[in-house]
Amino acid sequence: MNVLETDWWVMVLPPEWWAEAEEESILVGDVDEVGCIEISTLHKEAGVFSGGELRHIAEQESPQVAAWREVTRGDFDGWTASFDEDGAAIREWYLGREGMLLFVTYSCDEDNRGLDDAAVDEILDTLAVKA
Repeated sequence: MNVLETDWWVMVLPPEWWAEAEEESILVGDVDEVGCIEISTLHKEAGVFSGGELRHIAEQESPQVAAWREVTRGDFDGWTASFDEDGAAIREWYLGREGMLLFVTYSCDEDNRGLDDAAVDEILDTLAVKA
């Protein structure tokens, strides 16, 4: 297992998955190149993110989503949804912990929908706030 560590959070990756830092996000993928996870970290200037606020952000940022559902991934709580866009199957999460928001997107070709779902869920379940 590999540990992906940022200034604010950590996540465990299976050996067949890789990660690289982009300018404003982290990209995570598997060697089979089925799909890719992208994680952006945002911080609130003051206060904490409430569940209602996270849902409002999700609805504003992704108005094409018809149904959001509550979710917990590791140390983070928030909202998730799935949808199709331009030939891609997309899963999104808006995950908050105190004043930190993780915007997580997993995308793959529609033909590959579901292939990495279990692995992606297991990876995101290892998200932990850095002590």
